[in-house]
Amino acid sequence: MSGHSHWSTIKHRKETQDKKRGAIFSSMARILSVAAREGGADPETNFELRSAIEKARSVNMPNKNIERAIERGAGLGADREEWFKVNYEAFGPGQTALLIEGITNNKNRTLEEVRGILNKYGGKMSELGSVRWLFTQVGQITIAGSSEDKSGLEMKAIEAGADDLEWDEDDLIVYVKPDELEKNKKELTDKGINIKEYSLAWKPQKNIDLDDTNQEKLTRLLEALSEHDDIQEVYLNAEL
Repeated sequence: MSGHSHWSTIKHRKETQDKKRGAIFSSMARILSVAAREGGADPETNFELRSAIEKARSVNMPNKNIERAIERGAGLGADREEWFKVNYEAFGPGQTALLIEGITNNKNRTLEEVRGILNKYGGKMSELGSVRWLFTQVGQITIAGSSEDKSGLEMKAIEAGADDLEWDEDDLIVYVKPDELEKNKKELTDKGINIKEYSLAWKPQKNIDLDDTNQEKLTRLLEALSEHDDIQEVYLNAEL
């Protein structure tokens, strides 16, 4: 078991802070459109789209909005708009390693805005490859908290193929091999477990320790990044 770190909670904070529902739906529409553009409009043959649809439904996004976003991405709708995935590597306060993922319709604008946020809050952009090697790609399954005892839930997750587990408040985060994500997710579902969301993610190989000053600086940086509309995920190798 590993102690919980906040490398995976920027998304959680982004979704649970007091934002207008329209902003959440707009973010989800980008994810759906990109998934449909890259892998096709059929969720049966497109894992990323299937995962995005489930996530959109979990935040109560209307089906018509989901369908419209998929059509736009697949080039089937009248209101086409092209979105692109962007990935940045950076160092934050205390030499924290950051992997930043986003979706934008203007790569140059987003790059400059993210660079500006990093510079303002004690971070700096780094070259591609200089940070990613500090992380391992994993399949991540979030199990919604339930009345079931924690040890019992952990045992079911281990039986379903979990490589590692950690708790994020009342939710259980299950880590599995990337190529076994869907199989493990199905096994958990077959056990009657409520899956909140699942996706590929980046897990730090080791977390570094930060003093109080750098923790405060890093928190401010992460909050600024999470408030940027184009940023979808931020992974880091430090506990806050």
